[in-house]
Amino acid sequence: LKIDNFYTATIYEKGSEVIGMLKTLIGAEAFRKGMDLYFDRWDGHATTVEAFIECFAEASGQDLTDFFAWYEQAGTPRLDVRRTYDADAQTLRLDLSQTTPPTPGQASKKPLPIPVRLGLLDGEGRTLAFERDGQATDETVVVLNAAKTSVTLTGVDREPVLSALRGFSAPVVLTTDAAPKDRYVQLAADPDLFNRWEAGQDLARDLMLARSAGTPDEVGEERYAEAVGRALSDQAADPAFKALLLSLPSETELALAQQPADPAAIHLARNALRARLAVHLAEELGRLHTGLQDLGEFSPDAAGAGRRALRNMALEILATDPHAENAERAYGHYEAAGNMTDAMGGLSALMQIGGEPFEKALADFYERWKGEPLVIDKWFALQARAPDEGALGRVLGLTAHPAFDAKNPNRLRALVGTFAAGNPARFHDPSGAGYQFLADQILMVDGYNPMTAARLLEPLGGWRRYRPDLGALMRGQLERIVAQPSLSKNVYELASRALAED
Repeated sequence: LKIDNFYTATIYEKGSEVIGMLKTLIGAEAFRKGMDLYFDRWDGHATTVEAFIECFAEASGQDLTDFFAWYEQAGTPRLDVRRTYDADAQTLRLDLSQTTPPTPGQASKKPLPIPVRLGLLDGEGRTLAFERDGQATDETVVVLNAAKTSVTLTGVDREPVLSALRGFSAPVVLTTDAAPKDRYVQLAADPDLFNRWEAGQDLARDLMLARSAGTPDEVGEERYAEAVGRALSDQAADPAFKALLLSLPSETELALAQQPADPAAIHLARNALRARLAVHLAEELGRLHTGLQDLGEFSPDAAGAGRRALRNMALEILATDPHAENAERAYGHYEAAGNMTDAMGGLSALMQIGGEPFEKALADFYERWKGEPLVIDKWFALQARAPDEGALGRVLGLTAHPAFDAKNPNRLRALVGTFAAGNPARFHDPSGAGYQFLADQILMVDGYNPMTAARLLEPLGGWRRYRPDLGALMRGQLERIVAQPSLSKNVYELASRALAED
């Protein structure tokens, strides 16, 4: 009904990954030629995606007709890879298959061309060489362009650990028959940094989902903490990458993997694993936090940003174990901060601990940065993520703050949008008060900014994924929104679709 609703993060994020797949499929040289041809032919003109893909087909000499289905077909493909290793023949057979779940209006999906970049490791994390079609290599790309295919790698002299989808070579959900021990090998040693990070995310996700379901694996959690500690001690690893290794999957991401989702249980499970890291790695995290302090002049370069990211993440993990030493460390970090990034890092850690030091730092931060609107957006957003039970009350109070303007989209998203999307445990309070607050804001904003109001609706749209009691309350607010007279087309389209989808 409204073209505004078309411009979601999917368009930009998945769109960029689709273009990245072209480079993987046709090679860097042909990709560059295709880009040059596209600009030579279409610079200054309004054109189409069909014309864009055609340039790469001409440059590479490949038929990319099937590739265009990535633009026509909704949903995220599921890629499954199964392994069969024959030690006597030194062969590894890989059976790949793909499915895409039905989506509204597209019950039947056709196979997509999926480039799968892969390599092999041994049990100690060393790279394994192999042969494919008689060619020796240590990495290859398998293109799955049918529902199923198989490929056999030869010269594999010991049982391998599979490192598949390297570099996130396609925007798909990957499942394999790999044992958990294989993911520990990847976390420790995979030369592909995406897969190294993804292995850690998978391990953490499984542990947190198990705990949230009432079956905690404490031995596994301790083993995970030990593995993260080994990764942190890797002197060759970049600090920015180590910061990513310490970042656990978000509560929102975990809710997508749990059916039905229980936000309160997920919140407790995630905090439990963070606390496990804080206690087990206390000495290493403290050493990192102290050793990475930047005593020189601030530098915005990548190296400096990486050190700040790791130092702030180490502090954030430590703050989940809120004893006096860590509380003092967090406040000292904030007071000594010579730049906004470090100040936010200290403030974020203090937010987890709460109490008077946090409130004092909040007031100081506002006074220091009140002349910078984008920084004050961060100040509002940080408070919207506060995990304490009074979170909604704080947010309601901030709507009356002199610096809050609901007609400023950035400020509105920073406070209201962050609370609804970035504070799941408090937004999904069993009372339904968070849902009612969001619906009130949507209806108010819809009167003067329908596009922004429609963007706020997304957290309510996934009501079917949650516990039945929560889902019913969310659905009730959607029904209330749809029933309003003179509702904008923007909001009506998204709300009615959320109610109607089967």
